Formats: sequence, structure tokens, C-alpha cells
Amino acid sequence: MGNSDFSWKLADHPKLPKGKTVAVVVLDGWGEANPDKYNCIHVAETPTMDSLKQGAPDKWRLVRAHGTAVGLPTEDDMGNSEVGHNALGAGRIFAQGAKLVDLALASGKIYEGEGFKYIKECFDQGTLHLIGLLSDGGVHSRLDQLQLLLKGSSEHGAKRIRVHVLTDGRDVLDGSSVGFVETLENDLAKLREKGVDAQIASGGGRMYVTMDRYENDWDVVKRGWDAQVLGEAPHKFQSAVEAVKKLRENPKANDQYLPPFVIVDESGKAVGPIVDGDAVVTFNFRADRMAMVAKALEYIDFDKFDRVRFPKIRYAGMLQYDGELKLPSQYLVSPPEIERTSGEYLVHNGIRTFACSETVKFGHVTFFWNGNRSGYFNPTMEEYVEIPSDSGITFNVQPKMKAVEIAEKARDAILSHKFDQVRVNLPNGDMVGHTGDIEATIVGCKAADEAVKIILDAIEQVGGIYVVTADHGNAEDMVKRNKSGQPVYDKAGNVQILTSHTLQPVPIAIGGPGLAPGVRFRNDVPNGGLANVAATIMNLHGFEAPSNYETTLIEVIDD
Repeated sequence: MGNSDFSWKLADHPKLPKGKTVAVVVLDGWGEANPDKYNCIHVAETPTMDSLKQGAPDKWRLVRAHGTAVGLPTEDDMGNSEVGHNALGAGRIFAQGAKLVDLALASGKIYEGEGFKYIKECFDQGTLHLIGLLSDGGVHSRLDQLQLLLKGSSEHGAKRIRVHVLTDGRDVLDGSSVGFVETLENDLAKLREKGVDAQIASGGGRMYVTMDRYENDWDVVKRGWDAQVLGEAPHKFQSAVEAVKKLRENPKANDQYLPPFVIVDESGKAVGPIVDGDAVVTFNFRADRMAMVAKALEYIDFDKFDRVRFPKIRYAGMLQYDGELKLPSQYLVSPPEIERTSGEYLVHNGIRTFACSETVKFGHVTFFWNGNRSGYFNPTMEEYVEIPSDSGITFNVQPKMKAVEIAEKARDAILSHKFDQVRVNLPNGDMVGHTGDIEATIVGCKAADEAVKIILDAIEQVGGIYVVTADHGNAEDMVKRNKSGQPVYDKAGNVQILTSHTLQPVPIAIGGPGLAPGVRFRNDVPNGGLANVAATIMNLHGFEAPSNYETTLIEVIDD
């Protein structure tokens, strides 16, 4: 259908009334898993979420939040907050991050695009530098994509290549860095046999070097800059395998926090600092931990730390990491075009919208929800409120985060009667879960549950409707498990903590005094996922969803 006959007007739902205030609550990192002591949601006091579960199967069910349900390539790909909120808001499934890159690499399109042509200008005289997370975790990057990019770049004229590796240990097992570095070294040796001067130039752990996010700690980026660009680091080695093994010998060392190192030749000179005339690619596909280094590599005016040298380079991201800032301006793979999201439809149909979270998830409940689009659709109809997150501490120090403040903003918005939809993200399960601190995560889950209660109480007062769901799992399973589901222990007999997201489904609950009698979850959408939530919410506002949306999860049974 051409744009000419496109209309934003939504059909009225035949059985559901308009005019009810709808609260949409997204619990970040809140999946459903078997109850045991590593399930922080189960261990925590969560009376509100527990009571919602009593509504199963009519008013509570599970939906898929990982893999193909959110546009990722395989069922082994855990969900994340970006793709999760894209699916929740868009109502359709779009090829995402890793999948987009896979398609571009498999088809060879990546080498025909503007971004690759831009960096290729440097291949004759300069070095191609590849910076990113070295693991097969699939959350920020994937080793096989780096391998394909190395092969493809050398086939398309790169004669001198330097890789700056960031070790993982967060999305994969701690200690796996050694194997990944060995694999990469093996590949680079094969390139050298073919006459390409390819080697590892620097490295460091992802949480200590380069991969900070949300401008939390620019020192992290500076440590990376010093090693990658200036060729300076406190630790110097002639081999990356030796570097990682040696640095891991410190009893407190782990992959996430390995100190920065540079690789030097026999004379002690760094083998691959970034200099004028070089090309740089950051090969992570996920944006949040690349945006800061992208600014350092791209911006002429930059005051976050002293760069000492700002080389004249051609820089491209694997993807564009920030659509709002157009950062970086060059990228190898184009983003999914997500148009006609539920938020835009609803505003066009008179739904006044309030959205709120704290800094670390504010972008999720606005930008990602709205299809990777910043700003308002209609400033007279919408209000977005960001509560500043705690900074300078890890989230297990203050695990309650800003849950109550977010809930109070939502409550006030609901009671003001100025809004038809009040949407929030409560970050505790995810942000505290990522620290691996089980006790703190339990506290965080309890705080999130209390926040949900504040919002549901307000909905009760105004005769409204609530939808409570999540974007992916995390806090419900905090331990690594073997194939049969039993916890995995390290050599010292300690259980191995899981800091990553999970593959678990997430709950969705509906209710409230405004919910029309006879509304219940259908039983014919057993594989429903996050993308089915948008049509569901549209129905609760009294509208039919567009025909190209994933189907609604609810039906209305005539009494």
C-alpha cells in the first residue's frame, strides 16, 4: 500500500471502550524461571507480582523475549533491553543488531556500502584497526563476525590490520578470554601467511577499558584510548595470549576488569597505535557501550579527557550507535527502519502519553519504544520524564535505585487525569542483576515490586487498566548452569555467578477496575512474544491494531 492512501486512523475495537487510563509497566530484567535460591525474584518479597500471577491463565501469562521473537538470529540469543523495547513498541519483529550484521556479511553487501567504501580509502597507505568485544556472547559482538570481517577486509584490500581486543567475562564465562584470544591469533597467523600484516595491538577488560556506557566513567574510555591510540598502557607484552594469561594470575583478576595492555615488538615499541591516515572500525553491533568511544574517535571538539593526540582517521561503526546524534556518521550496516510504531499511532488517535524512567533506562521507554526515534511525536500530547540515575557507584550499592521515584511520577501522572497512557521502566532487576550481587538483586526486586504497587494503587483510584510486563530475563537466574540445569561450580567449589541476561520468557499481566468484563488472554497464541504486546495495549485503549501488527494476546468473551 502506497503512502498516499495510508491513514493513521485506527478502527474502534468492537467490544472494548475508549477513555480508560492505561498504565504500562516494564520490569527490566524480570524473567520467569524455576524457584530456587538463585532466583532473586522468587527469593525476594514480591507480594504485588505474586498476586498478579494468581490471575493465570486469564490475566497472567508468559511471553517470549529472546531469539527470533525479538528479531535476533537464533534461539540461543538472549534478549536485551534495546531489542525488547523495540518489539514492545513496534508491534512487529524487525531484524536486529547481530542479525542485520549477519545478513550484510553473508550477502557481501557490507563491502558495497558507503561505510566500507569510506574506510577503504585508507587501506593503501594506512592500517585498519578493529576495536571491540572479543567473545561469542552475542550481546555486544560475536567472534565469528569479527572473523568474517577480517577475512573480507583483507580480500578487499586491507594490507595492515591491528585488532584491539576487549575481554568479556560478563556475557560468557569468566576465563574464556584465553581461548578467544588463541582463536583470533590463529586466524591472524593465517592472514600473515597470505601476506597481510595482521596482529593484535592492545587489550583490556570490557568494564575497565573502553566499554563504559551512559557517560558513567570516562576514565574507562581514556584507558582504552591510551592503549589503542597512544600505544601506552601499564602492562606491555609481546603476545596477547601471554598478556591475558599473565594478567589473570592476579588473584583478584577477572576478564571483565583486566587492566589495559599493549603489544610491543622486541625493542619495546607498540606494534599498533592509531595514527594519521588509519581506518578504525568498532565492530560491536550493540550501541550502548560503543557510543562513548565513538565520540572520542569522531568529535573534533571533545573535553571528556585529554586525548593528547587526535589522529586524522576514517572511523566507522559496525552500526550507527546513536540515531539522534548521528553517531558515528559512517557505519558499515544500516539500522532497521522501524516506522508506524504503536506510540505514534496512539498519539495520532488522541492518546495522551506520559513516559518515565531513570537515566539508565529512560532511552528504552522512549527512544527504543518509539522505533529508534528521539523526541516527541507531538509535544502537546506527550511528556517524557527522566529521573537522574545514581552515578559514580555500582548499582548493588543502592539497589533500590530510583524505583519509588519513578512510581511516584507515574502515580502523579495517573491521578492528574492528563494522560491516557502512563508508561514506565523499572530497571532494578537488570541493572542490579548485572552486578552479580545476589543479596543486592533481592533488595532491588523487592523495590521494583513496591513500585509496581504504587502504580497499581493509582490505577485502582482512577478506574484504569494496567499492563505489567518485562523486556527480558536477568534477576530470575543468577547462576551458571550445566546442560541438565544444575549450578556450575569453579575449582574452589564456589558457585559460578551469572551476570548476563537469560533466555527465559517474561510475564505479562492485565487487570484493573477499568478492564472490561470478559477480557482474558487467548489460549491460541502460545508462542506469543514481546511484539504481541503492542496490539494488546492498543485494544485496551479501545482500538483495533493495524493489520500488519503481531496479533493481540487478548480476547473478549461475551458473558
